[in-house]
Amino acid sequence: MPKSPFALALTDILLNQAPDFVGVYDATRRWFTQVNPAGVRLLGYSSEQALLADPHRELRTPAFSAADWAALCEQVRRDGHQGAEADIERPGGSRFPARIELTYFEEEQAPFFLVRITEQNRLRQVEQELAQSVRRFEAVFANATIGILVCNRSGAIISANRLAHQQFGYAEGELTKLKIEALVPDAAGRRHEQLRESFNARPSVRAMGAHSGDLEALRQDGSVFPVEVSLSYFYLDEELFVVSYILDITYKKNAQRALISERQRVERLNAELEQKVADRTHALLSTLEQLEQRKDELAKALAAEQELGELKSRFVSMASHEFRTPLTAVLTSASLIEKYPATEQQDKRLRHLERIRQSVNHLNDILEEFLSVGRIEEGKVEARPARLDLAALLHDTVADVQGLRKPGQEIEQDVCCPEDPWLDPSLLRKILVNLLSNALKYSGENSVVRLRAGCASGQFTLTVQDQGVGISEEDQARLFERFFRARNVTNVPGTGLGLYIIAKYLELMNGTIALHSTLGEGTTVTIAIPYENHSAD
Repeated sequence: MPKSPFALALTDILLNQAPDFVGVYDATRRWFTQVNPAGVRLLGYSSEQALLADPHRELRTPAFSAADWAALCEQVRRDGHQGAEADIERPGGSRFPARIELTYFEEEQAPFFLVRITEQNRLRQVEQELAQSVRRFEAVFANATIGILVCNRSGAIISANRLAHQQFGYAEGELTKLKIEALVPDAAGRRHEQLRESFNARPSVRAMGAHSGDLEALRQDGSVFPVEVSLSYFYLDEELFVVSYILDITYKKNAQRALISERQRVERLNAELEQKVADRTHALLSTLEQLEQRKDELAKALAAEQELGELKSRFVSMASHEFRTPLTAVLTSASLIEKYPATEQQDKRLRHLERIRQSVNHLNDILEEFLSVGRIEEGKVEARPARLDLAALLHDTVADVQGLRKPGQEIEQDVCCPEDPWLDPSLLRKILVNLLSNALKYSGENSVVRLRAGCASGQFTLTVQDQGVGISEEDQARLFERFFRARNVTNVPGTGLGLYIIAKYLELMNGTIALHSTLGEGTTVTIAIPYENHSAD
């Protein structure tokens, strides 16, 4: 270092009186040997000694690594002078943007750097943040997966993103030469200016076409396509600008049409199925009649005849009760409807029509249970395991049986299943609907039905507990037989097939069912089904 009085004076001016950080960096020791007072304050140290003795012995620059610093020093060796920008972190954790400038020199053939650090002013930082914000906005705007148009008060398009050009069939930049009405079909375009003026007078964030039906947009080639449009707005220098978010819903409309067509097909199939059920029921009744006429011819098959006779007796008893009640309600309501011809009696007619609808739905449920038994016994039902979203299945199933609740009845859930088991969701849903329906049906008002589900060690467990009438021990032994119903619930509608169907479904899934019940206290049904874990695809 120079030792003359003149050199010492220059050094004092350069170091001690400089307003910015100025320090001498020893390239061999890789740390400063001298730092001016302004530099000590800028970096947040209590004294120059504390800075020079810092055990970290490095400038804290989070985004400027040690390798970057080494590369900068090497470039300064070659070029003599170089600078860089980086955020510097003080020992206390606060940061500030800075400009770092290095000048290379040698003293007694040892390499040194004169380092100057200048804190960047706030305006520079704000400009950088603004530039970053603009870049982010442009990235979001340009790459949005929905068409975006920005118009001024007169309807001139001043900005449009890439997808908007693709939607309307225009080359990049052509939309900004048009007014918004150019994108609206003629029929709607004639009144679009009035709607625009109305929006300008009272701007708000809303969806277009909420009360006027479907919206269509006009492409450059003259074709139209269905859209959903949402409007927003902002002010810039007191000038109103309107933002339109445009979603092409062609695929949605096609899906809706396909859904309607599929629904109509299903309705036709249901009608055909109902006819088949009616035909099978008639054939079954005819068979029963023939069996009644041929008692003597079946004497040799007495054991089989006794079983068949008992099954027939249960079916006839159940059918005569379960079919007679809704059919009587239908006939009664139909007769009463004829007695209310006046217009002001519409509410009475609607009440009886609702009774007819409920009765028909009840008959449909009975027939569905008959069909389920038939499919099971014919071997047409198979278990098809899949990854099961248990929480969603329980939520949807509980929602489906909400209409069966009596006043004050509640369903409490407790689910603990940290993994998604592989089970047949369709069969499991049918089992759960049946169990919850029974629990609600045979429990009184203001009672609680508890639903618990869990997964552990490759086994799924489901428990449904009610506070209902309970089942005697004698009847519990026969609950899983077809058409069997406990003696204390014969006055409650039911086919006696529910538990039989559940047991068959569990056989298909290698599951088990256990039932515990006490008269007057309630019933608890527990099913257990093994499952396998499958890794994600």
